[in-house]
Amino acid sequence: MTASVTPEEGQLKLVGPVIRGAEGDLADALITAMEVDNPGARIFIDDRGGYIRINMAERCVVTRASLEDALGKSFPLAQIEPALCGFAGRIDMQEDQVVWFLDRKD
Repeated sequence: MTASVTPEEGQLKLVGPVIRGAEGDLADALITAMEVDNPGARIFIDDRGGYIRINMAERCVVTRASLEDALGKSFPLAQIEPALCGFAGRIDMQEDQVVWFLDRKD
């Protein structure tokens, strides 16, 4: 379920990418991939023109396969980094998936 409004301050602990506004196609593909990779999770989108904040509560997974399906082309996940102007939470970027999360793994 996608929501175009952000939750009230303090209600949820959100994680996810903040994409440069000029990367709108990538932001749209990330949203689509998040819906596939996190079934039933609520996605919060805050489009400020210059940047697009895409968040969900606690944990967010995006797989390379779902992102490539959404983009319709091959896309190494490392190419997300130049489009990021920030992110919420911690990030674990691997070859086949990116995970934004709250808790430390160590």
